[in-house]
Amino acid sequence: MDLASLIAAAAPKVDTGDTAWMLAATALVLLMTPALGLFYAGLVRSKNTLNTFMMCVGAIAVAVVTWAVVGYSLAFDGSGDLIGGFGHAFLNGVDFSPRVDPLTDTPGTIPGLLFMAFQATFCIITTALVSGAVVERMRFGPFLIFAALWSVLVYAVLAHWAFGGGWLIEGGTLDFASGVPVEMGSGFSALAAALVVGGRKDYGRQALLPHNAVYVLVGAGLLWFGWFGFNGGSGFSTG
Repeated sequence: MDLASLIAAAAPKVDTGDTAWMLAATALVLLMTPALGLFYAGLVRSKNTLNTFMMCVGAIAVAVVTWAVVGYSLAFDGSGDLIGGFGHAFLNGVDFSPRVDPLTDTPGTIPGLLFMAFQATFCIITTALVSGAVVERMRFGPFLIFAALWSVLVYAVLAHWAFGGGWLIEGGTLDFASGVPVEMGSGFSALAAALVVGGRKDYGRQALLPHNAVYVLVGAGLLWFGWFGFNGGSGFSTG
């Protein structure tokens, strides 16, 4: 075997099994956002159903753009303690070759583009989660502006801290499935948003009952199903 063949054999390769599983996991996590929209839409009064659902759908449209333009780069480019760089802005250098872990300098088994897409679904669902704190009190247009800013200025920063080379992961924190950027990020942000916009206009004067239990149950079931991709895909392999 000549030298060129040896080099080719030793080069990092994409694992088809891992890639197939991560494609499925990415689809499952993406499913969670419209599922969340159904869940939230069933919990509000009927007149606010469309606006509530569209906030979650709008989060998909907005967050996927901000993530591709600059969010992914800020989260996963470089190893600064607080924020990444702009080396991957507009998906520069993100292709079908195996992604190299910047912390260990070892290649993975899935394409870098697929890794980016999987992480994008986390940004999307987290942005949509925050909308639950402002239902019936925030218009669709202003929420889209909020979603664009929040996905870059908050989520991308927290993602970098937790698993993009920031101070948390450098300090030994193991955040397997995005406890910091998803659960803590959306939770504290939702609390802040609720405090800013205040209570619902009719709160305390009339019963604000869920209008459609079917939406709630179907949404919860789809969220449960999607969680297999959310947690299972966080290992980035089938093994």
